[in-house]
Amino acid sequence: MSLHKLGFLTIGLFDEADPRAGHEATLSLIELGEQLGFDSAWVRHRHLQFGISSPVAVLAAASQRTRRIELGTAVIPLGWENPLRLAEDLATVDVLSGGRLNPGVSVGPPMHYDRVRHALYPDTGDAEDFGHARVSRLLDLVRGEQASDLDGVEGFEAYSRRVQPYSPGLIHRMWYGAGSLRSARWAGEQGMNLLTSSVVKAEEATGFDDIQLAHIRAYRAHHPDGPAARVSQGLVVIPTDSATAEQRARYEDYVRRRTPRTTSPQGPQRMVFARDLVGPSDRIAEELAALAAFREVDEVAFALPFTFDHADYVQLLTDIATRLGPLLGWQPAR
Repeated sequence: MSLHKLGFLTIGLFDEADPRAGHEATLSLIELGEQLGFDSAWVRHRHLQFGISSPVAVLAAASQRTRRIELGTAVIPLGWENPLRLAEDLATVDVLSGGRLNPGVSVGPPMHYDRVRHALYPDTGDAEDFGHARVSRLLDLVRGEQASDLDGVEGFEAYSRRVQPYSPGLIHRMWYGAGSLRSARWAGEQGMNLLTSSVVKAEEATGFDDIQLAHIRAYRAHHPDGPAARVSQGLVVIPTDSATAEQRARYEDYVRRRTPRTTSPQGPQRMVFARDLVGPSDRIAEELAALAAFREVDEVAFALPFTFDHADYVQLLTDIATRLGPLLGWQPAR
């Protein structure tokens, strides 16, 4: 296989006492990614934590500091969102970016729902639908289907039946974050693109690579485009080519502490975690090539570890773009 598209994913951590600095650091990473030739930059979504709570707003800012790199969310949990309002925000940023937005979404109740529902849905908590129907509503609205029966001019105001602005290409850049066979199949049936990450659910197998491969194949078997349907794989890779001795030691300790959770399914949901890959780029490239699921895809969004420093991220992005990417057959965008 030859890697066609190379992206990266960041959580955008910040200090509560100085949140602007963290957000500015995230934007600078996206700018660096464009300079290094990355095809895409993705941001995570964190509510009531010290990471990006409003990825669409952050990507609106990024759209004005970049010209080429695609901008994605991995992923927006729709349980926190009103699909109509989100469709308006997504279309607005897509227009501002010149058609570079790649929204990734997921479903399910908001995390710690019992503790936040009084603030999030004080009157409708029991009636909210947190399943796939919420995604379907969003897709319909992004597609331009009717949102209101009011159009034309009323007094001095002009109205539209569909979400405005309307960005016709956006529907083809909608992604679904799937961690189970059912979700992967559903994403394929909807004609969405698939985001598969370093966390999957053990169902028919218990090995991470076998599970992820099954998800990718089930998705494509149910997608109208079949084998050509887009899948982006998100794994944690930590190349050490240009790292200092102190960085290498810290990176290796980070991976060592996270490795025990990768040996067997975790928790009642039986979640399986991928092993983080750390070391020289040539070794990481060999390890990736040995993964059957990696051989099924031609685009990735490598996840930056959550707790590293900004200088670490600069080193990692530089090594991924200049050393690891070319070893995987990737060429930087111009």
